[in-house]
Amino acid sequence: MMELKVLGCAMLFPLQIFVCVLRAAVRLLTRQKRRDLGADVVLITGGGRGIGRHLAKEFAKQGAKKVILWGRTEECLKETCEEISMTGTECYYFVCDVGNREEVYQQAKVLREKVGDVTVLVNNAAVVHGKSLMDSDDDALLKTQHINTLGQFWTTKAFLPRMLELRNGHVVCINSILSLSSIPGAIDYCMSKASSYAFMESLTLGLLDCPGVGCTTALPFHTDTEMFQGMRVRFPKLFPPLNPEMVAQRTVDAVRTNTAFVVLPWTMHFLVILKSLLPQSALEEIHKFSGSYTCMNTFKGRT
Repeated sequence: MMELKVLGCAMLFPLQIFVCVLRAAVRLLTRQKRRDLGADVVLITGGGRGIGRHLAKEFAKQGAKKVILWGRTEECLKETCEEISMTGTECYYFVCDVGNREEVYQQAKVLREKVGDVTVLVNNAAVVHGKSLMDSDDDALLKTQHINTLGQFWTTKAFLPRMLELRNGHVVCINSILSLSSIPGAIDYCMSKASSYAFMESLTLGLLDCPGVGCTTALPFHTDTEMFQGMRVRFPKLFPPLNPEMVAQRTVDAVRTNTAFVVLPWTMHFLVILKSLLPQSALEEIHKFSGSYTCMNTFKGRT
């Protein structure tokens, strides 16, 4: 009897996969029901500038009840907070270094007492030092891992339990296409983003049986912010940097449609496919031809 049951499951499995693919195709061709953000309290790490600032503005625009900003630079946080408040959305900011575990847990407690339960957590904070391994300072390497990778552990552990209790929540990660295809000259960043991607992939699967709680990981190409200032590809008209406002819009929409992974632009899917099919020597030639092999040589962004 058990063997017949296993055989039956094995025969149904291809059909289940086909149905999943069909549903995904339908989602692409039809307008999906979107989450109403009117009751949501949104926390954005690294929310004072760059993509974080645009995310804050977009969540406010889409009707979030409250927007909370975390970051290390109070001046940027205050400026963004005032800009959001002028639109009529409640906005608060707290100075917090997500790379500091105890600080995260302490500020999470303060936040809950002053503002309420976070229902949308956006892990956006990140740094990049833009150097090769041998040129990298040990403390700088540790800083990248603490903020870009471990920071997600601390923030998610701080807020996810309450989301599960409420059966209402969403964990978001602003990752990078470099987590799937690394480049020289940013070894600290690429490693941290690959770790972050694995974290989100595991978390997304782990929450499949948790009703009301979902995950979204955004994987954008090089985005036009001061963080990667000076980075140059060989064909900028063919591979232009992404507009941070567009990245924010697509990410918020993915949250509202409960989309697990978003690759920006969609053409980057071909890069992932090529990595699975081509030999390493061919991939090396692609890196050299596109300029990604030397794109960080002119890097002068902020850390």
